[in-house]
Amino acid sequence: MFKKLALSTLTALTLSAGTALAAGGAGHVHDEQFSFEGPFGKFDQNQLQRGLQVYTEVCSSCHGLKYVPLRTLADEGGPHLPEDQVRAYSEQNFEAYDEELEDFRPAKPTDFFPESNDPNAPDLSLMAKARAGFHGPLGTGISQLVNGMGGAEYIASILTSYNGKEKEEAGTVFYGNDAFPGGWIAMAPPLYGEDVEYADGHSNDLHHEAVDVSAFLMWAAEPKMMARQRAGFVAVLFLSVLSVLLYLTNKKLWKPIKQGAKKA
Repeated sequence: MFKKLALSTLTALTLSAGTALAAGGAGHVHDEQFSFEGPFGKFDQNQLQRGLQVYTEVCSSCHGLKYVPLRTLADEGGPHLPEDQVRAYSEQNFEAYDEELEDFRPAKPTDFFPESNDPNAPDLSLMAKARAGFHGPLGTGISQLVNGMGGAEYIASILTSYNGKEKEEAGTVFYGNDAFPGGWIAMAPPLYGEDVEYADGHSNDLHHEAVDVSAFLMWAAEPKMMARQRAGFVAVLFLSVLSVLLYLTNKKLWKPIKQGAKKA
């Protein structure tokens, strides 16, 4: 009975998976080697600054980061821009509504990144977490410890997987994308390569631009990731030392009793 049930379940899963693939189900997400992956990974400051540039010059025209304070651009572990640069960046690129003035004014570091300009364009603040993958068996997250969350890989794959196909449905143009679930996405290709000029002379081809902005969006979703990793490492180290001390203390306390029991 159990064997028949197992076979029926396996068959049903196989058929459903085949149907999903035939309908253009899950897209192909390719792995990327990001510096922040693994238990001892950390964000690459230069890469985050390049990703910020790609977001500012390309993505911000449609997408917002409403949960990210502008002041965090100066935080250690992030882009770590000097405070005067954060102030200048805020004022030159964004506006914020001032209730006292009842009008818009240049943004300040104490403000947040603006919301999405396009109501159909999702906010990117938590995109890298919302699209997290690599959950491991039974959603334990064990695989994430080694491979990272997977959200950055998803974003980079989307940006680099347009295949040139187009179709129109109900007045909306869809673009073929091998990484997007279903194979079609309403967002036109935002990057083509050489969309920005990096001040550090780094390669600005399509792949590098996509990886850089994906890393920046990973930081936007997890700005305290490195601090949390350090705290976790200290906690594990402390518990390891405590376990050894408790073991030695236990041995010392029970040693006279065990010796007395042997003599008796």
